[in-house]
Amino acid sequence: MGSTLKVDNIVGTSGTSAPITLSGDTATLGSGVVMAANHSGVKTALNASGTAPIYACRAWVNFNGTGTIAIRGSGNVSSITDNGNGGYTVNFTTALPDTNYSAVTSAGVRNVITAHIRIYDDPAPSTTFIRFEVEENSSGAFTDTSIFNLAIFR
Repeated sequence: MGSTLKVDNIVGTSGTSAPITLSGDTATLGSGVVMAANHSGVKTALNASGTAPIYACRAWVNFNGTGTIAIRGSGNVSSITDNGNGGYTVNFTTALPDTNYSAVTSAGVRNVITAHIRIYDDPAPSTTFIRFEVEENSSGAFTDTSIFNLAIFR
């Protein structure tokens, strides 16, 4: 359930009004300061230097994919579907704007020297989910993983 705060005026400690205007992802303060994702004040707060733009992580999850799947922590992930050995579908709470996102993954597979993670392309990644498989390099077998991490950037 969302909350709404309605006020006619915001007054600073000096007694002067400090109106704030909100439009999309930008807040404009009465002093004329505009804060957007790439504003220098935001970059300073995030300890980000340089002129490269900042892009937000749109979804992330850390889960145990062995036995009954257990999400340890997440953001914008509603659930994980177990598709059998080594196969997972990560479902987003809020759809992404398009499918031109980047998926960054890592996995810990017990007793396996090397494994790789691949994005499953049938069905192709969508705005509401992305599917992965974890495969052992030596045997080619799909394997469940006790540690799986995913971050989606757009």
